[in-house]
Amino acid sequence: MIGVLVFPGFQLLDAAGPISAFEVAGRLAPKPSAIKLLAVKPGAVKSSSGVEMVARGIRSSGAISTLIVAGGEGVRAAVRCRKTLAFVRAMAERDVRIASVCSGAYIFAEAGVLDGRRATTHWQRTRDFLARYPDVKLESDKIFVRDGNVWTSAGITAGIDLALAMITEDFGEDIARETARQLVLYHRRSGGQSQFSSLLELKTPAGRFGPLLSWARENLDQPLRVEDLAERASMSSRHFARAFIAETGTTPSKAVERLRIEVARERVQSSAEAIERVALSTGFGDPERMRRAFIRAFGQPPQSLRRAARAG
Repeated sequence: MIGVLVFPGFQLLDAAGPISAFEVAGRLAPKPSAIKLLAVKPGAVKSSSGVEMVARGIRSSGAISTLIVAGGEGVRAAVRCRKTLAFVRAMAERDVRIASVCSGAYIFAEAGVLDGRRATTHWQRTRDFLARYPDVKLESDKIFVRDGNVWTSAGITAGIDLALAMITEDFGEDIARETARQLVLYHRRSGGQSQFSSLLELKTPAGRFGPLLSWARENLDQPLRVEDLAERASMSSRHFARAFIAETGTTPSKAVERLRIEVARERVQSSAEAIERVALSTGFGDPERMRRAFIRAFGQPPQSLRRAARAG
């Protein structure tokens, strides 16, 4: 049975995302898992959006095989709730598979179940989390992390990625893949993938060069020289280069390389595609050129990132 623990002020999608993933998988699996929403106080539990979900009390948890704990603004009060912490601690001690979504990791850390373990949470909470829980081996750039029976994930939609990884473990790759298709996910992200997007990291990704960068990301196998980008933007090369730097905070060539690295990393980590083919299709051309770019960006070559993603 899948138990999803919520509390007043929880983030709605932290709970609803994994629930929906397991619901779809249950339609495809020969022996689906029942799903229960749980709370310290049974009844209607109001999320941070004001939408309520009706939960059973934690005493009715029964034979839970997996416990997923939501995050959200209400986590500040939840980490001070002795019943919540005792329940999470008891589940961990019973070797139940436990997982947190986003700031739900604070509840795990406060309960002591993350001491000495690898974990992650939303990137915006990294500094605060490290200051509060120095005994946790925080991997702030990961989508989700598994350490034994304890799983943690980054913000909101990463909870769906975590649920899909669990579905793979429970029901196999085929059902997980079909579940992702039913949820209309573009692709399943592995735990080792970065929480960050090169487009989002640019100073003004949605400015006048936003459509151009989105087009470039979909056409990385093209040369994408400054002259090519300037022509598509209907500007002279010199004017384009100056305007691009002023608006995005980086040069066109560096922005393109970041996009190439991001897409190449996604494909290296989420597929078994040959490294040489990834290099060719993302515009690096030469695998050695891609290897050097990866080492500059991540401190390790593509093969190491692939092994880490599979292990995570």
